[in-house]
Amino acid sequence: MKGLSWRTAGESHGPGLVGILEGMPAGLALDLERVDRELARRQEGYGRGGRMKIETDRIQLLSGTRAGLTIGSPISFLVPNKDAVIERLPVPTNPRPGHADLAGCLKLTRRDPRAVLERASARETTARVALGSIARQLLEAFDVEIFAYLLELGQVRVADGAFERAGEQRVALRAASEFQSLDPACEEHLRAEVDRAREARDSLGGVFEVRVLGLPPGLGSYASGPERLTARLGGALFSIPAMKGVEFGLGFEAARLPGSRVHDPIVLRDTPGRYGRFTRRSNRAGGLEGGMTTGEELLCRVAMKPIPSLKKGVPTVDFETGETVQATYQRSDVTSVPAATVVAEAVLALELASAFLEKFGGDALEHVQDAHRAWTERVRAI
Repeated sequence: MKGLSWRTAGESHGPGLVGILEGMPAGLALDLERVDRELARRQEGYGRGGRMKIETDRIQLLSGTRAGLTIGSPISFLVPNKDAVIERLPVPTNPRPGHADLAGCLKLTRRDPRAVLERASARETTARVALGSIARQLLEAFDVEIFAYLLELGQVRVADGAFERAGEQRVALRAASEFQSLDPACEEHLRAEVDRAREARDSLGGVFEVRVLGLPPGLGSYASGPERLTARLGGALFSIPAMKGVEFGLGFEAARLPGSRVHDPIVLRDTPGRYGRFTRRSNRAGGLEGGMTTGEELLCRVAMKPIPSLKKGVPTVDFETGETVQATYQRSDVTSVPAATVVAEAVLALELASAFLEKFGGDALEHVQDAHRAWTERVRAI
């Protein structure tokens, strides 16, 4: 069964960003205000730069709905840029380390970083957040929740177990945080860390966690490498600019432990659950085995490098003279790790919704619901 496909277009300082989403079944009530709220979340966070003060991202739907319901045709939209000055911006005279500038210039055989950086910019993730917000509305119709939050920023680490302690208050706690954190006691330390980096004209990276609750087992496939959901989800997360590490469950820690402390014992439930009789006594695998979901909570952590646009600059080479210079500074954030948590939710929503439709897909939402219901009844007998 076919899943979702999507595409974005647009430059950072062009007229706007375009998104196209194909494969959504007809009959899903689409909440565009919800999309706008996700776009706003992406723009928030302590340590963001001047661009966020200029833009107020809102989706302009172009196709794919009627009377607020999807109609099965491609969904397309525009997110206009207020800072649409691409034709007036200068061409940098040097490539910035840590960016796509030099590799892109060599790829194009053109000494024009502007031609590269306008599309390589993380501004493109605006369109992906909108696409992901649409996809997650399909998942939420089947009680699937995607939730990301900060673990580390620079040298500051949020207290362990913050998600479990937050419980049902997790959404409110995260909304009250300037860092997408679940630990209010850390807010002051996180702000101080950003202030130190800003004073030093530097930038900060960090680590965040994404949890997905309510997934059925068996999404993805063991049949071939590209179909394995572990590869697909990892690829989706690595497609976000500046992401340098992804791990599921124990992740790298699993390599340091014996198998008896890594693999999750399978046990019978006292009473059959929504997706059958079986569960795991632990979730060290992070909800993935053999390239498929296990029915347990999906758990992944992502490491983001510091933004490479530094006010104090990084040594590079001038194209014309060949002399060592400090890289041209382009307006940037001190940190955008909190924003990256929102983008990560979006790209996972796109990939998981696609996998969901591959298993339960149909032309209309009721077809998907019927297929899911029939499978759920059968899996309880296994």
